[in-house]
Amino acid sequence: MSKALVVYHSATGHTKKMAIAIGEGIKNAGLDVEVKSVDNTSLDDLIAADAIILGSPTYFGTVSNKMKAFIDKSTKIWPNQPGELKDKIGAAFTSCADVAGGSQMTLLSLIQAMLWHGMVIVGHQLGFSGAVSIEAPDKDCIAECRQFGERIAIFVKH
Repeated sequence: MSKALVVYHSATGHTKKMAIAIGEGIKNAGLDVEVKSVDNTSLDDLIAADAIILGSPTYFGTVSNKMKAFIDKSTKIWPNQPGELKDKIGAAFTSCADVAGGSQMTLLSLIQAMLWHGMVIVGHQLGFSGAVSIEAPDKDCIAECRQFGERIAIFVKH
């Protein structure tokens, strides 16, 4: 069975709530899923997954230092081009304190890293990138995250 991995960093719990909801959507669509903090995720976890969904809070218009360090660590498996992550499904999500806080830039940073690995990106059904929460995710945001997870699962299955 195909497996998805949701990797997140969360300082306030907002991004973690989104990660859990995305994982629920993936599971509801019939895939195995693991939701892990970036602190507890290894490069082997990435290699073992069929889909990788990265989530980070937005700090000054970009990813958190912990997520950036993890992405930088992934360069250890990048030189093996075509690469260990080539053709895997990728997606991104973020939480942000302000509507003008740079969430799109954070999503693009996460997506760019996955594109460098040769991954195929699935965007949110309402736009080109991924799920975004402004402040704490409300019930509508959680529902959108579940839908995003279901959408990701569709692409993994095909």
